[in-house]
Formats: sequence, C-alpha cells, structure tokens
Amino acid sequence: MPEGRFKDFQMTQALLTRQSFLIAIMGAVQALMPAVIAVSSFYVTALFFGDRFDPSSPAVVIVALLSWLFFQPSRRRRSPLIPARVSALASVMLRWLSVLGVLLFIYQAVPGSPLKEYPRHVYFAWSIATTAGLMLASLTLQEIKRRFLIHAFDGRSAIVAGYSAGGLKLARQLKRNPNMRIDVAGFFDDRSEVLLNADRDAHILGKLRDVAEYVKTHRTDVIFVALPNRDVQSVMTLMDDLRDTTASIYYVPDCLAFDRIQPRSDQIQGIPVIAMCESPFYGFRGVGKRWTDVVFAALALLLVSPLMLLIAASVKLSSPGPVIQRQRRYGLDGREITIYKFRTRRLVEAGAQDNPGAGPLTRVGRGLRDSALDGLPLFVNVLQGRMSLVGPQPHTISHSEQYRKYIKGYMIRYKVAPGLTGLARINGCAGVTDNPLDMQARVNLDLDYLRHWSPLLDVKILVVTLAQCFGRESPPHRNLDPARMVTSSD
Repeated sequence: MPEGRFKDFQMTQALLTRQSFLIAIMGAVQALMPAVIAVSSFYVTALFFGDRFDPSSPAVVIVALLSWLFFQPSRRRRSPLIPARVSALASVMLRWLSVLGVLLFIYQAVPGSPLKEYPRHVYFAWSIATTAGLMLASLTLQEIKRRFLIHAFDGRSAIVAGYSAGGLKLARQLKRNPNMRIDVAGFFDDRSEVLLNADRDAHILGKLRDVAEYVKTHRTDVIFVALPNRDVQSVMTLMDDLRDTTASIYYVPDCLAFDRIQPRSDQIQGIPVIAMCESPFYGFRGVGKRWTDVVFAALALLLVSPLMLLIAASVKLSSPGPVIQRQRRYGLDGREITIYKFRTRRLVEAGAQDNPGAGPLTRVGRGLRDSALDGLPLFVNVLQGRMSLVGPQPHTISHSEQYRKYIKGYMIRYKVAPGLTGLARINGCAGVTDNPLDMQARVNLDLDYLRHWSPLLDVKILVVTLAQCFGRESPPHRNLDPARMVTSSD
C-alpha cells in the first residue's frame, strides 16, 4: 500500500530499533494487503454471480501475484506539494489500473487464457469492488500508522554536537515533526554564544568536552555530530569521549575517516546523515534475529528439558540452597539484566553483589562448569529477550565498570544483546579474567562481530560452538582466524 507520511518514518527506523518488530508487521501488512483484498473480492464477486471459486485456479493465482507485485512499497519520495491522502489514493489507482491492464492483455491476447475461466461481467464487477476496497484499506492503514504505530514508540532524547547550519536545520525538522519521536535537547559547541550568534530556538548546553558527561547523566539516546569536515581532531576527540556510552551516533554531514560500527548512510526529513556507531539489528534484521533466537531457544529447551531436570535434582542434593542462581549483568544498551544459571557454588553469607553465593565450587558444580551445562537456563533469558543465541559475553557488572575506564570501545559491545556464544568465546576469550590484554582481545573480537555481522556469521559461530561442545574442537580454541571468518561471511 502507498506509504504517505509513513515513508519518512521508515527512513529513520534505524533510530527507533526498539520497535523494529512493529515496523516489520506493518511492512508485511502493507505488502500483502492488496493481494488479500483482491482475492477476497474475487471470492465474494464469484459467489454473488453463482460461479464456482477455486483458490488454486490459475485465474486466482494470477490475480494474487499481480496484485502483490504491483503494490510493493515504492522508494520514491512523495512530493511535499501533494497532500498525503491524495498521493496515496492516486498511487492506488495507478497501480490498480496497471494490474487491470495486464489482466486485460492476458485475457485478450493469450491463446487459451486461463482467465477465461470466469465471464467478463465477473471481472468487471470485481474490478470495481476491489478498487473501493483498496482505497478504503489504503486510507485506513495510513490512519493506523499515523495514530497508533508511530505513537507506540518511546520518544528518544538527542543532542547536537557542533552548532552548524546542517545541525540547526535537522533540529528544526525534528521539532516540526513530532511523529519522529526524537526530542533535541540542545547544542554543544566550543565557541561562545556571542560568536555563534545562535538563534533563539537553539539552546546551547555547553562545550564539546561536556558532551560525554551530559550523555551519561541525562541518558541521551542519540548524538548528531554536526562539526565541519575540516575539524577532524575535534570529531576524533569527541568519538573517543563517547566510547564509554551506548548512545547512537550520527554524523551530519559526511564523515568517512573513522572506525565506525555498522556504517550506513540515511536521511532524516531530507537531511543526510551517516551512522557511525549503530546496532546491526535494525528493521527486518532485528526481527529475523529475534525470531531465530525464539525458535531455536524454544527447541533447545524442549530437547534438553529432561537433562535440566536431572541437573536440577543433582544441584539440590549436592548442597543446600536454590537450584537456579540469579546474576546481575549488563545487557542491551548497558542496561542491567538478570540472568539464570544452575548454582555451582555453596552458599555464603555475603556473596558478591552481582554474583551472589560465590562460595567454593561443589563437586556437581565443578562438573557443570567444565561442561558448560550450568548455562542451560540461559535459554530462558533468550526467550525473554534479555539475551541472544550469538553475541558478546555478558560480563559481571563489576568487571564492566573496571574495564570500561581504560579499554576504548568497551561499552560499544553492549549495542547488541549479550549472547550464549560469540566470536570471542569460540576463539578462547571467555570467562572471568584480570588480564587487561585478554580483555582487550575479547573486546576487539566483539567489535569485529558488530562491524561484520551477517546471518551466515551467526550460523558459523553456532556450528563451531556445537563442535566444541561435542569435543571436535577443544576450547580454548585460538586457531580460528576471526578476520578470515568474518570476511567470508560478508
């Protein structure tokens, strides 16, 4: 169905990744609705005239395919001079006339045409009824998008680093379009307000050196870097300062001289931006990964449930205390989550805050640790959405707070949900470590995963993990070349 104003919204879906599942549902409805309406109308019209309706007949199949093909969403932007509803209805008429033209050609010019299974008066009535149905559906879907879907998103806070014409124009566009759900708090720039001669609607929040601290204290979601291209050093310094945050960073305009995470170009209300640090799981990518997680985690829990019951009984009999141990970790966007594992240690009165019950290992616990079976309850975390099958290892909060201070890019690994396994784990970089070099190697592998993610890379990591679990590869495994493995998945 035609997009209308929703086209502008789709172009910024990377900024609104939390609701990518809703975007996918609306996209699927938009793509399938014309074919559903055309076939349903065909069914009602055939019954009205007393004709037999066979959904598998060639005529019905041709109608469904043409309706689906001709009504695929267009990438062409709507002219701002044409009202959204007028544009939507005009697009429906143009596409529907194209479908009818192809059907008329097949009916008249193709010898033995399968469309002649139905008389002409059925097609005539059907074409009129379907036109009305498509127009009504187009206006209804457009209203649903405007009133419900867009407002289902949590608003995101943003700032602009650098007071420039491009940054100011972007801020004004976002302010004039509240449906974008992005609130720009203000600007940061090293020049004084007198030199800037800033407009009255431009709120100067501080200097560039204050950006990182502001983002941490105000939980800012999006940063638009609007510094001039010639000011490369300021941009590099700002990027270094922001490595200890989970904010999404966009450069306005072009900037290609930096190490970026999931770089891609986009535009917001006609203003070009380049993603410099973003999650790879946006739009249908995120939906595909989430569905894969749910399906395989549910299947895994079903298969290992007898084993988990046996382990639970063994843990209960090995020492007093709960079977499942809850641990605090950092998850997606650095937010605190609770993960589940089988208890492997004896209870102590005062365990670590993010690792309670950190007493000596039990005999059963030692075996669970060595075989990695203590992590089977993590599949429940995957179903909950707190974790993924593949991703960076979920470190303890104390470890994260320790290493984020001096390992650049450490917090960027939390741009995605932590995983049961990952590129770092299959290369032997797993478990608790006090060695900064080991942690740096782990972070480097996690960032490689974010830079080069693809569904094929996830499959490779899962296959290697299964091979390690069944003894074909003995962890720690450092013989895999992560660069070669990542490159081959692109």
